[in-house]
Amino acid sequence: MADTDNSGRPEPGSGGSADGRPKRPRESGGGILMGRPFGVPVYVAPSWFVVAALITWVFGGQLERVLPELGGARYLVSLFFAVAFYASVLVHELAHTVAALRFKLPVRRIQLQFFGGVSEIEKESETPGREFVLAFVGPLLSLVLSGVFYLGLFAVEPGTVPAVLLAGLMVSNLIVAIFNLLPGLPLDGGRMLRAVVWKISGKPMTGTVAAAWTGRALAIAVLVGMPLLSYAGGYGAEEGFGGVDSITDALLAAILAAIIWTGAGNSLRMARLRERLPELSARALTRRAVPVSAGTPLSEGLRRANEAGARALVVVDGQGEAVAVVREAAIAGVPEHRRPWVAVSTLAQDITEGMRVWAELAGEELLEHLRATPASEYLVVEEGGQIYGVLSAGDVERAFVAAMAKPAS
Repeated sequence: MADTDNSGRPEPGSGGSADGRPKRPRESGGGILMGRPFGVPVYVAPSWFVVAALITWVFGGQLERVLPELGGARYLVSLFFAVAFYASVLVHELAHTVAALRFKLPVRRIQLQFFGGVSEIEKESETPGREFVLAFVGPLLSLVLSGVFYLGLFAVEPGTVPAVLLAGLMVSNLIVAIFNLLPGLPLDGGRMLRAVVWKISGKPMTGTVAAAWTGRALAIAVLVGMPLLSYAGGYGAEEGFGGVDSITDALLAAILAAIIWTGAGNSLRMARLRERLPELSARALTRRAVPVSAGTPLSEGLRRANEAGARALVVVDGQGEAVAVVREAAIAGVPEHRRPWVAVSTLAQDITEGMRVWAELAGEELLEHLRATPASEYLVVEEGGQIYGVLSAGDVERAFVAAMAKPAS
């Protein structure tokens, strides 16, 4: 199975640019780094080795019946097939990646993992047409590869190792293409369905809901139908439903159904989250702040804040430049009778570059910036660098929870 994912994550500690805008996140580890085609890192997840071993074992058993003269060498041929198959999956994912880059959508990474691969695209497509193309190119490339391997059969002698490998790769790529064209999220066909419904309704969320529920129905169909089809096709004819083959088919169907069901649910949750994220605005959530010098007693700083109707304190240097933010939790921990004797600087956190947040940040960009530089408070600045106020991480979290608690529109 191969699909695309739009859950880009920030680089820990990446900070931000001078105007408070977050830098483009760098990829984090996702297994073994294999290369960077088109500048996008490709990782092989640990789960791939489990699947590669399973493919080697199963395909080796097939080779024992087709080419018994290979002996133990059949497992080396099977391992080659497993690697070649996942190379085909990589081509599938690269098709998504190239299309995304063509549409100026940043791709965080490609990961080869259990049951296929995923291209982590950091932004949503802007139009349903682009969404459709972005989803369709993957299965299209798998179909093309299947055709190429089919043509390759005419250039080799039947009943040889190359012929068996080409036939296996032809069939496996055809299965990948057909499976991914099934109309349910998180599969590529689900994204194509989402694009069609989005185009008809004019609402991306409507398309996501339709494709996600279709994906859940597809998961149930796979869970029930796949073992029945295998049994009807003769795989369990001798042993019945209690045989080894039927149990294997049922287990495989359960795993695939769980992946599809979970992916559909995650797609729906992410869509609802993206729909509500614009409600989170740094400017709207920022607390008004009062600038104070480092030696100002806490009681005096709080008095000035109360008079100005502010709820935060920012420590400034002799030139009026902000150098630290007084932590709210630290203020609460100082008894009132000691506040005249405690300087605000002892309760402040120095402002790092990542703690400067541009006032116009909102939604996903705001959350990415806060995740990149974890802190309890942030200095919010205007585009020219002027102090706007202090943003509390707690305020953002409460606003996020409130936004998610609203009923779906």
